[in-house]
Amino acid sequence: MSDAIPSRLGSINGAADKKALFLKVFAGEVLATFQQHNVFLDKTTVRTIANGKSAQFPATGIATTGYHTPGTEILGDEINHAERVITIDDLLTSSTFIANIDEAMNHYDVRSTYSNEIGFQLAKKMDENIAQVMALTAREAATITGNPGGTTLTNATYATDSAVLASGLFDAQQTLDEKNVPDNDRNAFFLPAQYYLLAQNTTVINQWYDGKGSISEGTILKVAGLPIIKTNSIPQTNVTTGPDAYKGDFSNTVALVAHKGSTGTVKLMDLAAESEYDIRRQGTLMVAKYAVGHGILRPEAAVELASA
Repeated sequence: MSDAIPSRLGSINGAADKKALFLKVFAGEVLATFQQHNVFLDKTTVRTIANGKSAQFPATGIATTGYHTPGTEILGDEINHAERVITIDDLLTSSTFIANIDEAMNHYDVRSTYSNEIGFQLAKKMDENIAQVMALTAREAATITGNPGGTTLTNATYATDSAVLASGLFDAQQTLDEKNVPDNDRNAFFLPAQYYLLAQNTTVINQWYDGKGSISEGTILKVAGLPIIKTNSIPQTNVTTGPDAYKGDFSNTVALVAHKGSTGTVKLMDLAAESEYDIRRQGTLMVAKYAVGHGILRPEAAVELASA
C-alpha cells in the first residue's frame, strides 16, 4: 500500500519549509487583534526612532506683540523654548509555549486563540500606560514658562450623575478653547459605567438637539463636540509599580479629555511576532513584543475629570 501524500498546511507551494505560513498567520492574528482593541495609540503624537533610548520633542513658546513707536528700532522679542524627552521602556512581551503532545490531543485549534489573547494583552497594556500618562499630563505644570499647564476638573458626582458628567465635558472643551488648544483631534475617554450613564441621558442623545447616539443601541457618539471613546483602561487605582513615567494615584479619575498633542509615543521596536519550534522541548514558542515609551508633551492639552 502506498504512503499518503499529505497537504502541508504550513508550506508555501510545497516548499521544504513546512512551517513557513504558520508564523505569518500568528503575526497577522496578533496584529489584527492589537489594532482591534487598541484605542489610545492613534490619539497620541507618535514618533518612530531607528536607535537610541529616547526621543526629544521640542516645545516652542508664544510670540508677543507690541505697538511700534515711529523711529525706534525693532529688535525682536524673545520666544521661550523647552523640550520633553520620552524614554523607551524595556521590551514588553507576551508569549506562550505549545507542547506537541498537547496540540496533537486537543480537538480544536489553540494557536488562533492564543495569538488573539497575546495581541489583546499587548494592546491593553499600551492603552493602560497611555491613559495613565494622559491623566498625569492633565496634572503637569506648563512645559514653557508663560504657557498654561494641565487641568483637573473636580465634581463629587461626575461618576454617578449623567447631567453633571455631560456638563463636565462642556467645561473641558471650554478649558481647552481658552488655552488655544486646536479644536480638532480632541477625544473623551470613559469607562463603560460612565459611557452607558451618558448613553441613557435623553438630553445628550436627543436628536432635536442634534444628539449623536441611541438608547436602543446603547451608544453615544459625541457630547460637546467630543468623540466619546469607551475603554476599560482609564486608571482607577494608585499605581506604584512599573516604569516611573506611568506611576500615580488615579483613585479619583473618572474620565479623560485630551488633544492628540498632549501625549507622545516613541517607538523603537514596533509590534512584531516570532514563532519557533524547539526540538529539545518538543513544542513551539510563540512570542509577540514591542519596545515603546509614552510621555507628557503639552499639559495644557489634557483635562482630567475627577471625583475628588
